[in-house]
Amino acid sequence: MSYRIGSGVDFHQLAEGRELWIGGVQIPHHKGSLGHSDADVLLHAICDALLGALSLGDIGKHFPDTSSEFKNIDSKILLKRSYDLIAAKGYRVVNVDSTLCLQAPKISPFVPDMQTAIAQILNLTVADVSIKATTTEKMGFVGREEGLMAYATVLITNLPQF
Repeated sequence: MSYRIGSGVDFHQLAEGRELWIGGVQIPHHKGSLGHSDADVLLHAICDALLGALSLGDIGKHFPDTSSEFKNIDSKILLKRSYDLIAAKGYRVVNVDSTLCLQAPKISPFVPDMQTAIAQILNLTVADVSIKATTTEKMGFVGREEGLMAYATVLITNLPQF
């Protein structure tokens, strides 16, 4: 019986005419994430953290951006499939800690809905899903609102849940 930690990071460009999905929630904004799927930077970072915890590769290995199967796919589906991969190995998630880096928009009003969406997929309570956000004080590609990024850390275990 063991605990494993995984970390993930993801980046996406921001572009006019795209929807902005973060943490499984659509955020009103004049720019959205550019990507093959819905480009949900937070869910992608969590997927990588889950997969990395068991040395299962990364999101690109399991859900390649060269496959039409994943074109415009809802990243909640990718998170569920990543979770299923660790569950098949006998593991469950203990908690998620994440940080979003974006200059705008302010996401604090949306965090509870993000926590709920993620918790439901990973069979957690909302209290087990931490989502923080920071700006880069107008520095770099994030500060210029050219893109956004997310970091995620997960703790998983194969110990039984009490």
